[in-house]
Amino acid sequence: MPRRPYKKVAVLNDPIYDHYEITKLIHYIMVDGKKKIAQKIVYAVLEALKETKLDPIDVVNTAILNAAPDMEVKPKRVGGASYLVPMETRSSRKLYLALKGIVNAARARSNKQYHTFAEKLYHELLDAYQKQGGAVEKKQQIEKLAESNKAFAHFKW
Repeated sequence: MPRRPYKKVAVLNDPIYDHYEITKLIHYIMVDGKKKIAQKIVYAVLEALKETKLDPIDVVNTAILNAAPDMEVKPKRVGGASYLVPMETRSSRKLYLALKGIVNAARARSNKQYHTFAEKLYHELLDAYQKQGGAVEKKQQIEKLAESNKAFAHFKW
């Protein structure tokens, strides 16, 4: 348990689209502090979405909604045994799980079919937009686990 509550760092909206979720997506893609590279990847994907006559902000928001789990499990220790207790997911954690799921599913895609990470991310965003792909499967696994442990919901306190 921390001695004091930590201050949540305020995240600024991205400069081009002025959108919070896109900034978070850039941060989750970023590796070793290389923010410019992550920005180039995300903006290339958003431009490709524009070329397909889709609103990039709408695609990202819908993909996040489709990949964000409503319920998840947290372990609780009661009387020497650990139980997986289903709980509702907070909105900030939903955003985290959805974006991390999209980024990890894009990273897991085959290198034979797609040549760059921007292509992988583009196709994963489109799949999540259409309720398909690895991120949506991950959401369904999390919610299925929560549903199967519904008997332990009374340990929620």
